[in-house]
Amino acid sequence: MKNLTFVFPGQGSQAVGMIADLFETYPQIQHHFARASDVLELDLMEMVTSDPHNQLNQTQYTQPALLTTSVAIWELWKEKSKIRPTYMAGHSLGEYSALVCAESLSFEDAVLLTHKRGQYMQQAVPAGTGAMAAILGLTDEQVIEICSDDNVTAANFNSPGQVVISGSKEAVEKAGELAKEAGAKRVMPLPVSVPSHCELMRPAAEKLAEDLVTINMKTPMTPVIHNVDAKPHISPEKIKTLLVEQLYKSVMWTQTNQFLLDNNIETIVECGPNKVLSGLAKRFNRSWTIHSLNNTKGFEKALSMSKDTGEKT
Repeated sequence: MKNLTFVFPGQGSQAVGMIADLFETYPQIQHHFARASDVLELDLMEMVTSDPHNQLNQTQYTQPALLTTSVAIWELWKEKSKIRPTYMAGHSLGEYSALVCAESLSFEDAVLLTHKRGQYMQQAVPAGTGAMAAILGLTDEQVIEICSDDNVTAANFNSPGQVVISGSKEAVEKAGELAKEAGAKRVMPLPVSVPSHCELMRPAAEKLAEDLVTINMKTPMTPVIHNVDAKPHISPEKIKTLLVEQLYKSVMWTQTNQFLLDNNIETIVECGPNKVLSGLAKRFNRSWTIHSLNNTKGFEKALSMSKDTGEKT
């Protein structure tokens, strides 16, 4: 297992019962859910295992739940393996998970920040007025041209031929029709409560900026590649600026994968529930070795390969 990068998923990867078998096999990871529960003053473990109050898909809870899941798996990896990544990266919310795991941001601060981030995002756009849609089969340039309306943005460059647009409901629907006319294979409306990574999120970004002023951010121990410019940064103040901009600017995930390819990364490890980023990595570069630490089988397979190599990257 050489030259690896850990990647951390964002919203959309959550599900009730996620990583249930990891909880059972490695009960020590529940410690992080207890810590997060103390910060949020609710039972986060109960939410992710059974969700009795239908809270997991509410963005202010989705975000800290996913962050906690990713961080708990990372801490388990550190306990079980000597292998460490060359880089880390996270998709949207996942950037916070990456910063915690890179020791740039404290876990408790990140739990509270992501909870507030979710609240601010929901408050910024009234329910039903915003939308997001995935455009499949067009180039990045075609999607950017279609999004010439100020009320819709190319929000997530996920992989070649897959771009998510975001903005007002009417503008997103219009752009979707234009995409079909331009030859898009599919236009898929996404089941989201807020239109992320577009100008409608500026009010949320302004509130988040105020919170970040009081946060103690450190230089990452492992370089973290940021969504806004697909580059690693060491300045804590620059990182704070990028976290604010991330709310209303595009997620440059295709460019992030290109950075990894250009820097000789050979292995991608997705640290969190589901396999969304693993799928995007496969589409981008089929020569990469890809592991998903979303269940016990995946975790132990990656662990066995790391022990076979025995080196620290």
